[in-house]
Amino acid sequence: MDRTLNPGDPVRVRCDIDAPSRGLWLIKWALASPHYPILILLYLVYPLLTIFAGGAILFTGRYPRPIFDFNVGVLRWSWRVMNYRFPMNSTDKYPPFTLASRPDYPGDLDVDYPEKLTKWPVLVKSWLFAIPHILICWAMLPMFHAVCYVSAAWLLFTGTIPQGMFDLLMGMVRWRYRVAVYVSLMWDEYPPLRMDLGSPKDDWQCDGSAADGSAEAGATAGAYGR
Repeated sequence: MDRTLNPGDPVRVRCDIDAPSRGLWLIKWALASPHYPILILLYLVYPLLTIFAGGAILFTGRYPRPIFDFNVGVLRWSWRVMNYRFPMNSTDKYPPFTLASRPDYPGDLDVDYPEKLTKWPVLVKSWLFAIPHILICWAMLPMFHAVCYVSAAWLLFTGTIPQGMFDLLMGMVRWRYRVAVYVSLMWDEYPPLRMDLGSPKDDWQCDGSAADGSAEAGATAGAYGR
C-alpha cells in the first residue's frame, strides 16, 4: 500500500506499507541508533546552510543548488528513519545511510527545485508567514502521538496497520514536511491548509519524480518562482 502526494505538488512524500513484522517495532528505536548521531550532525548544519541560502536568495533570487540538494537529502534521510521506526513502522527494511533518493526503499521524499524565488519574502517566511502553520502543527501533536501508539498496538496484536490510521498519519506528516520546506525557504508557494491523505501509487515514478504530470509540475515550479 502506498500513499504519495499529488504529482503537481512541489513537495512529494511517499510511504509504502511493506509487510512490517508485529513486534520488531518495540526495539527499532535501538536498531536505528546508528542513524541518530548522523542526523544530529546533519540537523546542526541544516539551519546554518538555510541561513546562507537565505542570503543568496535575497541578493540573487536563487537557492544554491548544492545546499538545496543537501537540505532535501536531510529531510529525506530522517523520513526514511521515520518509516522504519516511529511514527510509521511501515517497513522492516533498514534505512540506507545516504542523502540521495532511494526508489527501492519503501519511503522517499522529493522537492522540486525552484529556478527562481521572490527575494523579499525570505526575510519573513520562517518567523512570520509560517506562524499559522507552526501553531497548527503543534496543535496536531497530541493526536499525532495518539494515532502512532494506537497504530503500533494494532500492528502488535493483529499484524496489520489500519489503513485509516496510516492515511491520517501520512496527512499530518505531509503537512509538517510542507511547512518544513517553506520555513527552509525552498519555495515561495504558501503551504495549503489541508491534509492530503494519499493518491494512487503511479503518481510516483521509480526515480522519485511525478508521473503523468512532470511537465505540469515543471510549469508550476516556474510559475511559483516568478
